[in-house]
Amino acid sequence: MFSNLFGKRKPPAPEVAFAPVRADLLFCVIGDIHGRIDLLTSLVDALPPEADIISVGDMIDRGDHSKDVLDYVMRHDRITPIMGNHEQVLLNFLKSPETQGRRWLRNGGLQTLASFGVSGVTESSGTDALMRARDDLFDAMGDQMVNWLANLECIAWSGNIAVVHAGADPNTPLEEHAPDIFIWGHPEFRKTPRTDGFWVVHGHTIVDQPKLQDGRISIDTGAYATGQLTAAVFSPDGVEFIST
Repeated sequence: MFSNLFGKRKPPAPEVAFAPVRADLLFCVIGDIHGRIDLLTSLVDALPPEADIISVGDMIDRGDHSKDVLDYVMRHDRITPIMGNHEQVLLNFLKSPETQGRRWLRNGGLQTLASFGVSGVTESSGTDALMRARDDLFDAMGDQMVNWLANLECIAWSGNIAVVHAGADPNTPLEEHAPDIFIWGHPEFRKTPRTDGFWVVHGHTIVDQPKLQDGRISIDTGAYATGQLTAAVFSPDGVEFIST
């Protein structure tokens, strides 16, 4: 009778079996830093000294010390950052301040400008002020730092682990993704489990505690607001988390 009234019940989605997290070597992945140089240096000191380190991006904005974070990461011989959406928006600002500036300033760019000693601009500034701020920021950053940021990769791999900033399309092979999906995410990323055996380590979306779920390893614990910066430590034996 119920099936006649309400139709047939939809069968539950089949469960996806996930292989254990398996790295080819020892390495660490640090979540979104957002200008918290204090947390970054403390966390790096707590990580295995022989391990390479990947930053998931969003090194800048919101916190007060973006310049210090960039200087530290750029010169650290064990840290490799990948591109986050905040780095991308900064680069967009440098290219087209008149169209991209206000968006960046609304989302933490003012703090980054201040960390480089750039002032005289607000979220409602006109084109002339935005152009001056762009020129001042470019001078303060220098060619080396700008080129370094512009050439960041969008993904890193080891074993069955892929590291990106924001997410991936669970229905598309990782090697077929456009870079913007890794940088900005995909609407199905947190809804649909992956079925290709890869675990995707990511930041971008704040979680209370780092977690493994449905092929995702989430490590953005909101450092700029919570004081908790998290790293995942991967080895051939699995993964553990370390937080400030």
